[in-house]
Amino acid sequence: MRNDCVNRSASPVKIGLEIHVELATETKIFCGCSTAFGAPVNTQVCPVCLGLPGTLPVLNRRVTEYAIAIGLVLDCDIRRTFRFDRKNYFYPDNPQNYQISQLYTPIGTNGKLEIRTEQGIKPIRIHEIHMEEDAGKLIHSERGDTLVDYNRAGVPLVEIVTEPDMESAEEVIAFLEMLRRRIRYTGVSDCRMNEGSMRVDVNLSVRETGYGIRTEMKNLNSFKAIARAIGAERERQAGVVKSGKTVVQETRRWDDDRGESFSMRSKEDAKDYRYFPDPDLPEMTVEEAWIDEIRSRLPEMPEAKAERYRETYGLPEYDIGILIDEPALADLFETTTALGVDPKKVSNWLMGETMRLLKERDMEPEDLRIDPRSLADLIDMTDRGTINSTTAKDVFEVIFDHTIDVKKYVEDHGLSMVSDFSELEEIITEIITVNPGPVADYHAGKKKAAGFLVGQVMKKTGGKANPAMVRELLEQKLENG
Repeated sequence: MRNDCVNRSASPVKIGLEIHVELATETKIFCGCSTAFGAPVNTQVCPVCLGLPGTLPVLNRRVTEYAIAIGLVLDCDIRRTFRFDRKNYFYPDNPQNYQISQLYTPIGTNGKLEIRTEQGIKPIRIHEIHMEEDAGKLIHSERGDTLVDYNRAGVPLVEIVTEPDMESAEEVIAFLEMLRRRIRYTGVSDCRMNEGSMRVDVNLSVRETGYGIRTEMKNLNSFKAIARAIGAERERQAGVVKSGKTVVQETRRWDDDRGESFSMRSKEDAKDYRYFPDPDLPEMTVEEAWIDEIRSRLPEMPEAKAERYRETYGLPEYDIGILIDEPALADLFETTTALGVDPKKVSNWLMGETMRLLKERDMEPEDLRIDPRSLADLIDMTDRGTINSTTAKDVFEVIFDHTIDVKKYVEDHGLSMVSDFSELEEIITEIITVNPGPVADYHAGKKKAAGFLVGQVMKKTGGKANPAMVRELLEQKLENG
């Protein structure tokens, strides 16, 4: 069972999730400040997102559009009228001392998302999705100071709240992988957990508590950390009950390095936040025509794409899983295949060399700039024997970074394979002459010695010889010599 660090004999659990997804708008939810990641601290702020007196928020229309798109791909009912509420809490990263969110009229409700695990297909209910603004970021220094960066304050979020329908880490990870994939396909968020654009809180209770008392786990920044935290919290709660004590409803912070969680604060109820409608933001209406327009622009979802890849391209399930997991890879696959290239060969290049270079350069698939025509020409020249596989990989590294005319590049750099019979015969004769030992080994029955001699020919030609032709000519000469 993948990513589930607890065995089946452990205490049964109920798990619900609260997922914050940072929307990929250029500006914040209620002001015109940039949302670009990685800017110098406190440089993307203004009186509105700093909560200064006398300022008024203005809703970013694109935020609502993106939230509706998420609601549609999660099969939610989209609310036709909504408004925002103030969630009051006092904390250094909250410049206004309240957060603008949606408690009473969330933009989407009653959704669902089906997951597939070893136990089969299971629907996970979505209680609601709502829009809200993010808080700032606390930075704890080594000397014990706490500083605040307000660049993130006011960045638009959609919070997705599930019902407690999951019963294992396996189901949680399956849900999050499916959710992340669907949202990325819509283009409304990159869902990069390492940059904080997707953050997950896990609400968990064990059966021994009657599933009534739960804890909320925070600071979970990877799927692996989520799986470990679920296992540890399940064991912790079961141990508390077994010792005769009572599980406390609280918020806990997960330390992935230590594999432990620590109590942060008692879990608040809605009344503790003193919610009330935001007086500076009026009730807003979503017209049916706008919802239909957003729905019409939604792309093919990954599950439908997977089925099409099976029927149209006949790809293995492993290839399909890799390709559909990344929208950029799927797009590159389809545009290259549309140029008349064998689908499996395109898939092989994307799963092999492309993924290798992405990992080596610490890049995300959406950062790919490979020109489909260049990739198609490279595959074609390899198939035709114009260049060998080693040279093809070298050229691929060039097209990974630059848009080039592959045919011209190969010609200009003299990379075409040496397939001239007389030229290869002359080189092979030379190699046999200067390597009497391996030649003797070959005649003594050690046929692997031919591999060494082929390698020497390839080295002599700078890797440009046709290896199949080299081996054939070499063995002929050895047998006849």
